[in-house]
This record gives sequence, structure tokens and C-alpha cells, in this order.
Amino acid sequence: MNPNRNRNVTVLGVPMDLGADRRGVDMGPSAIRCAGLERRLEALGYQVADEGDLLVRRAKPQPAAPETNLKYLYEIVRVNQELCERVSGVAASGRFPLVIGGDHSIAIGTLAGVSRHYGSLGVIWYDTHGDVNTAETSPSGNIHGMPLAVALGCGHPLLTSIGSGKAAILPENVVIVGARSIDPGEKLFLKERGIRVFTMQEIDRLGMAAVMEQALAIAAKDTDGVHLSVDLDALDPSFAPGVGTPVAGGISFRESRLAMELLSEADVVVSAEFVEVNPTLDVRNSTAKVAVELISSLFGERIY
Repeated sequence: MNPNRNRNVTVLGVPMDLGADRRGVDMGPSAIRCAGLERRLEALGYQVADEGDLLVRRAKPQPAAPETNLKYLYEIVRVNQELCERVSGVAASGRFPLVIGGDHSIAIGTLAGVSRHYGSLGVIWYDTHGDVNTAETSPSGNIHGMPLAVALGCGHPLLTSIGSGKAAILPENVVIVGARSIDPGEKLFLKERGIRVFTMQEIDRLGMAAVMEQALAIAAKDTDGVHLSVDLDALDPSFAPGVGTPVAGGISFRESRLAMELLSEADVVVSAEFVEVNPTLDVRNSTAKVAVELISSLFGERIY
């Protein structure tokens, strides 16, 4: 392992389920902790500070204004603004921010906070979905399908104003890995901005090693660091059944562990989040255990 790697990790839990509008994913942080996260990282030589969970208040599904369909907008904005400040503080102290969720809407706050400390931030979005919907394109109004668009500066003003009020990232520094369910409006969004999307077809055809090599070449090119955002639904439901929006035909556990190992070897990841673990849909906490396995691989654990 690289002796110069940041050995200080701060864990932040965000029990957010409002972005998915489905109960259960709020218990994700607890499930990941119960699967042995802190113990595994400490065994690898990391100094881990778990700062517990942010408060997420239950709210009625009331849109912010008559012209928007965004569910739970105000509370999601409040939590992500707090998360932005907390993540920013962790990064400012020289520690590695590791955020565990919770639904994927929390990526809005994570990216807003991390981007304050990097002039140019690359992003690898490991997910079956594009997450670039806006109020105009979303079929559901669920904000967990919008965080990448918000980070790129597109979306409701209350969301895009979190943090500096500027786009946290640039499209040329973003890569999506594992896509197999992209809405029509998202396809147009991604093509217009030239965002590189590695679908399951390309993973099958090229192999995960080649895909991650290309993904790193994009996300790490002329950037100061890479943020990794992992939605557990990127994996096939046979490996990660405890997610809210499973889609068949996903990435295998072995491929995912290889992806994390390659990211670890590249030593460019400066922050990460693992989201969408829903224990109410899981089997013996297997999805949370997979999350811990992948986190451990990202932080340098090897089979031999």
C-alpha cells in the first residue's frame, strides 16, 4: 500500500430516504456499520472517526411550489446543505470523507463539500442509473435520480445553490460506469454534454479492467482528485438484493471488487460515498456486507 496515502478517515452517515420516497434506505448507514465497516478499515491501518448520522426529519410529500414536482425538496436541501458543511470540514482537516447512505440524493451535499477543496474534481459514478434527471424530465419527482445533474449545475435553484452556488464538477471530468437504465431525458442530457457512459454492454465486451482504465483516464485527467460515488444497485440483484431500484443484468461482485482494487492502485480517490442499501429489502444484511467488502478493497485490502 502507498505509504503516503491518507490514513485518516471520517465516516458520515446520512439516513436519507426522502430522495427515494421509500422507507428502509434510511437504515442503510446502520446496516453498513453492523457489517463491520470500522473494524475492517482499522485492520487495514486506518484511523477511523465515525461522526455518526446527520438528522433527517420526516416530512410530508409536499412540493416546494406549484410549478415543481420535486418531493421533499426543502428537507433534502436542508440536509444536503449540512452535509456539504460537514464534508467540507472533514476535507479541510486533511481527512478522507467517507459518506454512507441513505439514498443517492446525498451526493449533492457530498460533492458540494468536497469540490470546495479541489480546483478540478473528477467523478466516477458507479451506478445503474444516470441520475441526471431534472424536474422537467423526471418521471417520479424523486430527487435521488437527480444528484449528478445538480452537481453539474442543472436543476432546481434551491438544489444547485447548495455549497458555493456554482457547478461542483465539469462534464468532461465525469464518467458513469455500469449504466443499464437511463431515462429518455437523461440520454439527451448526457449526449449534449458529452459525458462518457460505460454501459453493461461495454463492460461485457471490454472487461472491467479496460473500462476502469479508460474511466480513470477521463476522471483523473487534469483533475486534482477523484470522487467515487457507488450506488449498490450497480451490482446485479443476485449480489446486492437490498436496494430500492434493482435492475437485472448488472455488475458482478468480482467485477466490482476488481474495480475498487484498480481505483485503490491508482491512488487518486479523495472522497467516496456508498449509497442505496435498503435493509428491509435485503437478505441477511448481504448488501451491506457487499458494501463493506467494496469499501475495504477501495482502501487497499487484498486477498493475498
